[in-house]
Amino acid sequence: MIEAVGLRKVYGRKVAVDDLSFTVRPGIVTGFLGPNGSGKSTTMRMILGLDRPSAGRVLVDGIPYAQHRNPLGAVGALLDAKAVHTGRSAFRHLQAVAATAGIPASRVGEVIDMVGLREVARKRAGGFSLGMGQRLGIASALLADPSTVMFDEPVNGLDPDGILWIRNLMKHLASEGRAVFVSSHLMSEMALTADHLVVIGRGRLIADEPVQAFIDRTRPRGVTVRSPQVEQLRELVSAGGGRIAPAADGAFDVQGLSPQQIGDAAARAGVALHELTPQRASLEEAFMELTADSVEYQAHGAPEPAAWAPPVQNSPQQETAQQKVAQEVAR
Repeated sequence: MIEAVGLRKVYGRKVAVDDLSFTVRPGIVTGFLGPNGSGKSTTMRMILGLDRPSAGRVLVDGIPYAQHRNPLGAVGALLDAKAVHTGRSAFRHLQAVAATAGIPASRVGEVIDMVGLREVARKRAGGFSLGMGQRLGIASALLADPSTVMFDEPVNGLDPDGILWIRNLMKHLASEGRAVFVSSHLMSEMALTADHLVVIGRGRLIADEPVQAFIDRTRPRGVTVRSPQVEQLRELVSAGGGRIAPAADGAFDVQGLSPQQIGDAAARAGVALHELTPQRASLEEAFMELTADSVEYQAHGAPEPAAWAPPVQNSPQQETAQQKVAQEVAR
């Protein structure tokens, strides 16, 4: 378990993390979200003692990470998959980590099989693809069988099969009672993987709650309605104070009324409904809406494409000059 209390980190005049408190609990996958520059990487580094907090504290299983007698068994972390000796094979890299941490050599083969690197285990890590490097980093993180795992962008470079694998792996690790803390910009994957979210912006906490609770904080969406009695539907929506507009495939978008209000009004008026579906925000939409004021690096529209112009035609004099230069070069 990870407990951050009042974390603050200042670099000169830059406040990277500001009074940040949250808890990563065992048995669930906690997603760590925030725009670029929000302080996620700095927070992860402070958890591992790589950066010293300017104020506040962070504990792993009740004590600072640096005080653990077996730190790799407390937190297995993947922060930079490139942090390997490129001249070593995957097997030798893991073997060196195991020997340094007092981990049985037999564990190396276990994690190699776990991450699917058996066929390339004897090849140099410097020749690995980005996805293979990610798998090697995950193997290193799991080498000491840690009670907490912390991954920063673990699906980078993975193909769809690899993404499904890491998703199932994180859920499996949580089901074993471990605390799983994962940072990612891939919202669709977080929606499928995370149970709980810690969301920050400009170093401050925005949300610390279950995924669905975070999504439900967004402004209300409309309701998709289908009915063969179009005019009667328009009348009952208007009478209830709502607004109705055509949508795709013959459906209607109703704003200002809940599904319950529409259903009750339709029942009273004898209007048949073939669909009554609330429009729910996705995690990506919720994230964009709730972090809009915390985006540090904002683009203000794509540059306009250059106007088309016809190719420049050389004059006869220019063509003659170019031919003379070509002849001189040929000599």
